Amino acid sequence: MRLHLLNVALGGVLLMGGLASAQDASLVTLGDPSLTAGIPGVGLLTNDELDRWLSDGDNHLELQVTLPEGLSAASGNLYIPDDNAMTRAKIELGRQLYFDKRLSSDNTVSCASCHDPMLGYGAETAFGVGVRGQQGGRNSPISYNRILSRAQFWDGRADSLEAQAVGPIANPIEMGNTHEASVKTVSSISGYRKQFDVIFEDGVNIDNIGKAIATFERALVTGPMGYDAYDAVARFEKQFAEDLEYLDEEPELKAKYTELKAKTEIYPMSDSARRGMVLFFNKAKCAACHAGANFTDEQYHNLGVGMQSSKPDLGRFDVTKEDKDRGAFKTPTLRNVALSPPYMHDGSQQTLEEVIDWYDKGGHRNEWLSDKMKPLNLTDQEKVDLLGFMVEGLTGEFPYVIQSRLPPTIAADEKVVQ
Repeated sequence: MRLHLLNVALGGVLLMGGLASAQDASLVTLGDPSLTAGIPGVGLLTNDELDRWLSDGDNHLELQVTLPEGLSAASGNLYIPDDNAMTRAKIELGRQLYFDKRLSSDNTVSCASCHDPMLGYGAETAFGVGVRGQQGGRNSPISYNRILSRAQFWDGRADSLEAQAVGPIANPIEMGNTHEASVKTVSSISGYRKQFDVIFEDGVNIDNIGKAIATFERALVTGPMGYDAYDAVARFEKQFAEDLEYLDEEPELKAKYTELKAKTEIYPMSDSARRGMVLFFNKAKCAACHAGANFTDEQYHNLGVGMQSSKPDLGRFDVTKEDKDRGAFKTPTLRNVALSPPYMHDGSQQTLEEVIDWYDKGGHRNEWLSDKMKPLNLTDQEKVDLLGFMVEGLTGEFPYVIQSRLPPTIAADEKVVQ
């Protein structure tokens, strides 16, 4: 009897240990390179590598995600659909599809063609360029920090990342394919078929392709930056204003303050950039729209951009048909904004200096201009300071992502059927 009780007790300990281990594996902070670096190895993915990856139960645990320091203040806006839980295996499958040109009709365009990690997850052209060199009518929006946003595209016409992910595949100007043809292509590649069969109950279909790509995009977030470090110090100093001169008597409080101050050395900002930070939230009124930890209100505003045209792009109006939305476009995040020129929905402004000048003059007057657009009367030095803040204070690291690890059309251990 005692032996039986001992076995039960040990089994309970092992079970609890297993649960704790599984729980630990499911707790992740986005930005962790292990989420986006691809299956370990070099070269094209082999079926053996995929089998080992898929056989690891940890890769299929539903992840409980937190955001990196700084961005974490926006955790209340974090959105993951109930029917598309994040797992390591799904992120990895989405990574492969994101960089795979075989989703396009002529194998020349992938998601990364317009949302390139080397170009701040945007493109250097004013308009997106698709198959056969065709140009779209809008600048390529960035594809990071999308986990904090539901509606996608400049006009918010896609109500989820899943819908956004599959739209370009069938757009004749972008990937120029059909959903049916892309599903057939993905299904013909054994490495993809193998992953879809394990990750999704219903295997390869266009909805699941969208779910995988969307899951990878939700893992793309910006890391801590200068603003986060300086803002944390400012908040501490405000909260403990009366205690700062007595910190030597409060060792724990002093240690916390020292830790926060040390991070301003890791993410330094010049005097000019710090002046620009004050301008950003005050005279320049940037935070009226670029609000919150992700520096966007997720709303749509008419800034007057392109409204001087005889046939202007009406943006959000084309979705809602409401007059108030004429010429209105979604506020983009300013995190890492210095890395993804050109700017505005039409790519008409090549530099951040041009963007600052546009806001300084109050935009282009039109009937639907946002009431937030007013001349700022910035001095030349204030413009320099504001630019300094946007470059030094709003730039953080992207997660490490590898692009080349994809399953081959014909795996080395497959026979070619004649």
